[in-house]
Amino acid sequence: MATLGPVDAWLLLRAMRTLPLRVPRHNANGLALAEALNGHPAVATVHYPGLAAHPQHTLAADQMSGFGGVLGIEFAGGFERADAFLGRLRYPRRSAGLGGVESLAVHPASMWRGMHSEEQIAVSVPPGLVRPAAGTEDTADVVADALAAADALLDEAATT
Repeated sequence: MATLGPVDAWLLLRAMRTLPLRVPRHNANGLALAEALNGHPAVATVHYPGLAAHPQHTLAADQMSGFGGVLGIEFAGGFERADAFLGRLRYPRRSAGLGGVESLAVHPASMWRGMHSEEQIAVSVPPGLVRPAAGTEDTADVVADALAAADALLDEAATT
């Protein structure tokens, strides 16, 4: 039988007290990011069930009251563009995992470098994929930050 330790139980209880306050903001920020980046010229694809064009949108809408704060963004230009996008963000911090009140972002291909060959990584995950998890920051600030980082990729491409 598994049981939580006292500190783990306290952390869980503390987090659950604010969950009803945090989830609506995570949902709103995730949807706002997906809508803002969907169709951006630096972005190849946005994976987010809250977008009407997502293949599982209807199913997600039937099953969920919100679409969450985690999305997948594939950047045109692959690994380097995804890494450059993350380097330009002010709000999300690079992270090995997702979850928290602050925005976080994961670049799976970066995490697997050195452990797998480029070919193995490409089979498992697109090299240009970034997984942001929207936090509870101001929605307009998070969206402006992401758009500025994506716009910077276009500016960089135009000067090279």
